[in-house]
Amino acid sequence: MRSFSWDDLQFFLAVARTGQLSAAARKLRTNHVTVSRRIDRLEQSLAARLFERNPRGYVLTAAGEKLVERAEAIEREAAGVESEVAGGTAPVSGVVRISTLEGFGNFFLADRLPNLAQSLPALSIELLIIQQIVSLSRREADMSVTLSTARTNSHHYEKISLYRLFLYASRDYLERHPPVRRKADLANHRIIGYIEDMIFTPGLDYHREILPGARAFYQSSSIHAQLAATRKGLGLCVMPHFMARHYPDLVPVIPKEIHLERYYWCIAHQDMATAPRIRMLTDFIKTEAKKAEADFHGQALLD
Repeated sequence: MRSFSWDDLQFFLAVARTGQLSAAARKLRTNHVTVSRRIDRLEQSLAARLFERNPRGYVLTAAGEKLVERAEAIEREAAGVESEVAGGTAPVSGVVRISTLEGFGNFFLADRLPNLAQSLPALSIELLIIQQIVSLSRREADMSVTLSTARTNSHHYEKISLYRLFLYASRDYLERHPPVRRKADLANHRIIGYIEDMIFTPGLDYHREILPGARAFYQSSSIHAQLAATRKGLGLCVMPHFMARHYPDLVPVIPKEIHLERYYWCIAHQDMATAPRIRMLTDFIKTEAKKAEADFHGQALLD
């Protein structure tokens, strides 16, 4: 094994995190040919195959997985040295990809994250909103916002906020259908919800708690689509208060009797949790959520 350039590790990490030469090239502001050449050179220097190449992209080998941990440790040390030398004033830089659930991403974070991006021009932020769980272990994202409370030693967890969900209907719907005065009255109404066999995390399985055995009349994998159907007067739907509060045409239905509580968590790989860009984004999200605590809690509907 001959010596290698430490600079090649930046190219290695970019490919490990994106799985694509072209995406890594965009992160590094270069071209895919250069990225490919650097990866090939690093593999030759280490006498090890770091990626399996397939039509879908680059997948880490066992040797690559081991190198990621070492390379990220070097990356953190370099960032720490830079910060110390600069007296703690070094700008947060690099690329951070955050995955989030649709409701939190579209109806809370999307309005606020541009403010952070504007204040940190050296930091490139990638917001991934998708109806499935993204794997931090496979480097599909650097951090994620999730409902999961399942703990593993390889991940770092920080609570963002409690949030409440209520049952909502449009004013027009309520005027055209029998009144709902108690939970039993819901048997006479149509329910809107998630596609049952596509619920990817238990925290989204609302009906099991509120209406066990009931099946939603209209189903969608998207909370945005469920919101649209509810506002069209198609039926009743369970929604987070911080979402529904923006629409005066939506009315909470027997909120003291029917409401759910969930928690948003911020999760990062243990090795990356203290990286400046991860720490900055985590603190920003927690601070913004604290400011919006009343919207998340919906306590006024319970008083």
